[in-house]
Amino acid sequence: MTVKYLSKVHATLRMPLHLDSITLFSDQKMKKNMLLLLFVVSLGFVSCEKNDDHKYADYLVARPLKISKAEFRADPDILPPAPIKESGKIYAYQDYIFVNDKYRGVHVVDNSDPTNPKKIAFIEIDGNVDISVKGDYLYADSITDLVVLDISNIDDIKMVNRLEDVLRDNIVWPAEADLFDWGEVDYENEIVIGWETVTERRLISEYEQRFSIDVMFAETANDASVGQGGSLARFKIVDDYLYAVDRNNINIFDITDLENPKDLEDVYAGFDIETIFNRGQHLFLGSMRGMYIYDISSPAKPEFVSEFQHGTACDPVVVDGDYAYVTLRGGNNCGATESGLFIVDISNISKPELKISYPMDGPYGLGIKDEKLFVCDGESGLKVYDKTDVENLEILNHFKDINTFDVIPMEENLLMVGEDVLYQYEYLDNDIELISTFQLD
Repeated sequence: MTVKYLSKVHATLRMPLHLDSITLFSDQKMKKNMLLLLFVVSLGFVSCEKNDDHKYADYLVARPLKISKAEFRADPDILPPAPIKESGKIYAYQDYIFVNDKYRGVHVVDNSDPTNPKKIAFIEIDGNVDISVKGDYLYADSITDLVVLDISNIDDIKMVNRLEDVLRDNIVWPAEADLFDWGEVDYENEIVIGWETVTERRLISEYEQRFSIDVMFAETANDASVGQGGSLARFKIVDDYLYAVDRNNINIFDITDLENPKDLEDVYAGFDIETIFNRGQHLFLGSMRGMYIYDISSPAKPEFVSEFQHGTACDPVVVDGDYAYVTLRGGNNCGATESGLFIVDISNISKPELKISYPMDGPYGLGIKDEKLFVCDGESGLKVYDKTDVENLEILNHFKDINTFDVIPMEENLLMVGEDVLYQYEYLDNDIELISTFQLD
């Protein structure tokens, strides 16, 4: 111990210190005294921590994932099967399932035998969240770029085109995050491709004063050449057009020439657009503020028809018959505190009206197959309803011990992705039955 340090300790304890007396201590006595001093000081620190503990809480903090701009614009790598880091949305096309690994790319799963699916490749696409497929061409977002890959030979996937900066407001924020810690980003040479989230103890005042960030986050196939996504998708192919929603716009691409999409004029659609769903000549956009309906009779120029407003919440939507089914997830950056299933009467497309709502715990995606309604209620599991009478939904089954994210009701079976797990179910008369569970990690 130095004399300088001893002086600090004694000053802290407000005790007098005489340098001459230090030399009178024996080594043993000095050690005992120093241990006693350090113990007393440490008690003071612990006491302070306990007194301030009420000022802190555990929060989910998001930090940016960044790479160099040169690396970002390089061709995607086609890699052998790899563990998934964070499962995102799923997309089905022919005998294959494509599983998004948030901000990293797409895992390709051979599902020719639904009882025994197998990962066969990983397509590394920086910043990827959504995909759509038509005629063996896969369209994927890479932050602001649209990437086109030829998947006609699944064993030899190739990039054939990249349209740069066509998805101008395509920035996806992690809805579950409580705080954002940007750190340092060299915007001249780097680009943010996504987020990693960790739980940290932070000041409650920091959370209460945080900058409020809105969050962005449905697809059915019309023919065999087009794949099928879930209710959380932001890409939708209708005939010869690809519609991709970002935070504010409908980005429109003419894909008559599948290999060479034409970037058409965007249509401004509002704020906080999250999802897109198609039924006939209408697009249904889910946003944090409501559901917007657009007419695509003139496919290159969608026209606004009407909207249904609700409280601020994360919001995917699917449509069947005269009703739109909307899940609202409250909490975190989604805004609302309560969650639920809203059923909206759209028999008059120009004037949608709320029919009825049901409470939910924390719903994400949903899907419909005939009279069955499937709701992924987050940590509360997968809920299966008979929707014959929308005002009196009948629960058919509740798979409780799984964390659910999104579903795709296929013709023969139901696909559902949870926390790094792909589940497949077969339809029964009044129920569904699990046929396989596939770990993605």
